[in-house]
Amino acid sequence: MFAHGMLLPIMALVGWTFVMWLWMYATRIPAIQQAGIDMTKLSRTGAPLVLPPRVARVADNYNHLHEQPTIFYATALVAQLAGGMDTLTIGLGWAYVGIRIVHSLIQATRNPIPIRFAVFTGGSLVLMAIWVRTMLRFV
Repeated sequence: MFAHGMLLPIMALVGWTFVMWLWMYATRIPAIQQAGIDMTKLSRTGAPLVLPPRVARVADNYNHLHEQPTIFYATALVAQLAGGMDTLTIGLGWAYVGIRIVHSLIQATRNPIPIRFAVFTGGSLVLMAIWVRTMLRFV
């Protein structure tokens, strides 16, 4: 699991993003059809697409996977290219991926904000630790 350095955690999070993409469409398309929403009319008027919370939460999380994780991708690639991969940095990479998956499951299901915030904060701290460890390679 550690032989490929940070490349496998990167690819795992990309794979999870695709899982959320599939989940988003598996919930969104039926909800749009069931509500009888005319997507052409929405695109002409600019009206917001209003869907039930159970559907919107999945789409929101898919969007969130294109926000902070982009910092992870960049940092993990720099860490990989900087060389000197160690088990702690790679373990932190896997921890970040695991935390993002947990964050997705929390947000896409019941979405208790205090719990989701705590998980997000934990992920942010792990990401900062990866960044610090990577920056230390350059000094």
